[in-house]
Order: sequence, then C-alpha cells, then structure tokens
Amino acid sequence: MPNRRQKVRPLFLLWAMLSTAPAQPLPTPPASAAEAARTLGDPLFPGLGQLGLDVRHYDLSLTVERPGTPGLRGAVTLTLAATRPLAELRLDFLGPAVSAVRWNGQPAPFRVDRTAGKLSVTPPAPLRPGQTARLTVEYRGLPGEVLDPDFGVAVRLGWQSVPAAGDRAGANFTLSEPNGTHTFLPSNDHPSDKATFTTRLTVPAGFAAAASGVEGPVVTGANGARTFVFTQAQPIPTYALGLFVDRFERVTAPGVPVGKGGAAVLRRDYFPVGTPPNVRAAYARTDEMLRVLSGWFGPYPFGAYGVGVVTPRLPALETATLSTMPLSMSTERTAVHEIAHQWFGNDVTPARWADVWLSEGFAAYAELLWTESQGGDGQAYAARWHANLSRAGTRPLVATQVSQLFDLSAYQRGALALHALRAAVGDTAFRAFLRAYAARFSGGTIDTAAFLAFARAQAGPAGEAALREWVEAEELPPLPVVVAR
Repeated sequence: MPNRRQKVRPLFLLWAMLSTAPAQPLPTPPASAAEAARTLGDPLFPGLGQLGLDVRHYDLSLTVERPGTPGLRGAVTLTLAATRPLAELRLDFLGPAVSAVRWNGQPAPFRVDRTAGKLSVTPPAPLRPGQTARLTVEYRGLPGEVLDPDFGVAVRLGWQSVPAAGDRAGANFTLSEPNGTHTFLPSNDHPSDKATFTTRLTVPAGFAAAASGVEGPVVTGANGARTFVFTQAQPIPTYALGLFVDRFERVTAPGVPVGKGGAAVLRRDYFPVGTPPNVRAAYARTDEMLRVLSGWFGPYPFGAYGVGVVTPRLPALETATLSTMPLSMSTERTAVHEIAHQWFGNDVTPARWADVWLSEGFAAYAELLWTESQGGDGQAYAARWHANLSRAGTRPLVATQVSQLFDLSAYQRGALALHALRAAVGDTAFRAFLRAYAARFSGGTIDTAAFLAFARAQAGPAGEAALREWVEAEELPPLPVVVAR
C-alpha cells in the first residue's frame, strides 16, 4: 500500500513525513491467558486468528442487491485443516447476522461473540492434524466495523459503500488491510494463514463485479442479475482479497509474457463509467512496469493483473491481481508501488504485522527501480528518503506499536535497507538476491529474522551486515551509495 496505506499510501506518506503523531499503546491483549492461548498471538493484533487452524480455501458467494448500500447476503464454505486438535473453531467475524452453520454439510452449533469478534463453531468431533473439513456459514445484513489504525474514525476498514449521487451509481468495494476482512467474511484474518479463493459476486442488471483472481464465465439470472466468478488459485493473505461492484468499463490488453515459465499475464482494468482520461493515463504503462519489475524480482506470481478504480479519497491498496486505486491516488508512482506488492505482500507475505516493512520497504524500493529504468537518478531518490527520515525521525524496522505499521520508517527506511544491501554487494548480486528471495518464499510467509538469515546465506556476511544495521539501529544509519552503472 502506498504510504500508509497506499500503504504508502504513497502520497499519504507525505502526511506521515510531515507529522510526528505520538506513539499509541498496543491494543488491549486478550482478557485471559486461556483466551490468548487460542489466538495466533500477534503482538500488534493479539485477538486475531486461531492457533492451530489452517484455512486452505474460501468458496465465497456474495449478493449485493442495492449497490452503494452496506447490506449484503453471503455464504462461504471454508476448507479447513489443523496443526493441533481443535475441539472448537473460532473464526474472526464481525459481519452480518449468521443464519446457518454447517459442518461437512450437517448443521452445527455456533455462537457469535461480537465483543471478541469471534464466530465459534463446535464440530461433532475435534478437527485433528491430517484431516480436512468443510465449514459453511450463511449470513445476511450489515457488515461490522473496524477502524483504520492510522486514520481512526475517518476510515473504516473492510466492506465499503459509496452511495449513489447525481449521475453516479452506487458502488461497493473492499479496503481491508490490516484487519478489516472479518467485517464481511468469517475468516482466520491474519497474514500467516494464507488461502486460495473462489468468489462469486451477484449484482443487479447494469452493474458489473470484479474480484481477485482470474475471471470465469458470467451467469445471468432472474431480472437480469449477473453472477461474476473469479478464481484466485495462489494463496494470498485475507486482507488482499479485492472485491468491486460498480457500473464498470472493463478494459483489456494483450497478455504480458512475464509469468512463470514465460506465461502471459492476463491484463484487465476496471474503470467506473465516466472516469476521466487523466486517471486512465496513470495505468497506460502497466505492461512496461510489469516487465521492468519482473526483471528485478523474477516472474510475476499470479495469472492476472489490473486495477479496480474507486471514487472515495482513500489510500490505494495492493489487493491481489487487482489493485484498489482511488481516483485521487491514480499516479504512476502509486501504480508501480502497488504492482510491486503483488510479489511482496501478496505472494511473499510478512508472517506477522510487526514485519510489515518486508512488504512496504520492497514496494517503495520498486519506485526507485522504476525511476532508474526511466533514466532517473536512483541515488537522488534514496537521498530524499534519507533526508525525510532525518527530519521526521526514525526507528528500528520491526514495529512494536500499531501506529508504526505504515509510518515513514516502514516505507522509506525499509527501502533504504535494500539500497544498503545493493550498495554492499553490487547490482548483479542484488538482482540475484531479489529473484532468489521471491522464488524461495513464493506463496509463503516470512519474518525479519528469517529474512536476515536468508540474506546471509544468499548475499554473504557483508550483505547481512548491511541489512542488519538498517533493521536494528536506533539511529539513522548513513546514506548508502549505489554507484550508477
């Protein structure tokens, strides 16, 4: 996301650079040791997830009867596994009222605790390692609310509603990072538990829908309602599920041969009817961006890429295969930042929120690499980051407070850590490192300690030392210098 939340929320980064909000305390931990033992124990979001639960797949059907209003009707079947015996399943959920729950097709007892944000289900027998099960949840009504940790009451995460106004039709979309998916989807809502998705979105006549993944056949039903089906075959974190409903113009382009094995990456963008030309122009060079970044990072990890343009003034977000791009954030810089997140964030995912710099730092550094590919001065770009941090202050890269998740250090200090590695080992070895890293951890998760260990193995002690200084030092290290070649 760009700086905060364009994750960097790129140009929101400017706001972060120029303000030094006081640090906020950690979220209140679970109420008891027994409760804590049942969650994933994330240090920044201690109530999220269930220890031992592995959601393999979400088969989600959502019906939006009145686009632009918050109400929805949903049914999801989760394919579940476990790494320890689970006598009770505890999904993160703040969404609409639950009407039915089935375990392997049979009704199962459940309870909803909206204070804890949990949907608890008791199966007929514990789910044990080596077994799989299918849990179906049906629900209808209004989504729950989670406030954005950066913007507070100004931004609510998860399912978004854009009321109709004038000639503009109503619209809906998702904006969930870090913890908003469970406002509308029962889930293990933590980046350590990635899953594949099949999504069916049913919308009224005249509207279109899009979601993360590759589009399948469109089915027309009663009164002209249409169901759009998307398959996300590679595992992604729950926050990266993108959903869009609007009166869209779908613009396609020839596939770009940058996928694994030289496969063509399907290209499609979704623009609300009436999107001005200057907004569309920000995405005119997407194919070139994919080629440049794949040259550094290796094959593009998914089967499709494009953008879903939305109208509210919100941060951009790297929703998988279809980045969420507000009109106000539609710039070339933001576009390349969100494309980079397809590799780093969506495919290679931080194992916990404290390590989000591993997502944001890489995406910010992609801006520098793109600048260089266009004949710009990458070292000057890095120098501006260093000057920003010198003015605003900085911190070690592993976040210890929610307020640090998408601050200037996560983006620009994270990017400078990579610049330091490049300066230490040279361009050839740096490119080899990036490609090896993306390939080794594709589809999985990683934390900072594992990243440093990989750096030592791949780039040697000098490479690890260069990174470690930027990861751990309390003070801002000197500006690394990469000599232009």
